[in-house]
Amino acid sequence: MSLKNQIDINKLPQHIAVIMDGNGRWAQQRNEQRIFGHWNGVTAVRETVTAAVEMGIRYLTLYTFSTENWKRPKEEVDALMELLIQTIREETESYNNNNIRLNSIGDIDNLSPKASQELKSAIKTTENNTGLTLTLALNYSSRTEIIRAVKNIASQVKANQLQPEQIDEKTFSSFLDTHDMPDPELLIRTSGEYRISNYLLWQIAYTELYFTSKLWPDFGKEDLYEAILDYQGRERRFGMTGEQIKKS
Repeated sequence: MSLKNQIDINKLPQHIAVIMDGNGRWAQQRNEQRIFGHWNGVTAVRETVTAAVEMGIRYLTLYTFSTENWKRPKEEVDALMELLIQTIREETESYNNNNIRLNSIGDIDNLSPKASQELKSAIKTTENNTGLTLTLALNYSSRTEIIRAVKNIASQVKANQLQPEQIDEKTFSSFLDTHDMPDPELLIRTSGEYRISNYLLWQIAYTELYFTSKLWPDFGKEDLYEAILDYQGRERRFGMTGEQIKKS
């Protein structure tokens, strides 16, 4: 029996974020080049997106390429850009057929020109879809995002468009790349690593963290269901006591 049958459909996380880790190690275990793992990781993306759509998850954000990933060997980076182009090209029709809206966060203008163009085209093509919002974090750094928000807020204060006393958490969040989506309730990281890697640092203040030893290419629907079941078994207190939560 699938774990899906055990999930309480009324207690789903609205927004799931994923750090897709382990592609390189998966390939190395098979005596293949790292890019072989990235290509096979696309299957895990399809599985995860399909499962999210079937359950009615509203937002899914995937850490696809960080600003730190530019430090990798040039041949791997070039291959990743080609993989991004091909995958978006192949998946856009499926996104429209399944009412998925493609979105991105990060500095996509500094991706390869072809990758940036393909991504922007797919975002435009799917912009009227009303189901799952699939966000790709590309050329993304949470620290850079936060610094950029601070600079933009400072500019508005300097121009007398915003008063310092008006700045609160809601105001600050409105300057982030994720301003049009709720914060993640669940963050999944694969491959057995226990760190956040500069991902959505502001947004995950109260997010439930789930770590699995599965390498990303091996991650499938049942693994997502298992993570959601684990999430549903937790008590989310937001600074209150368990007794207070039960009374609310």
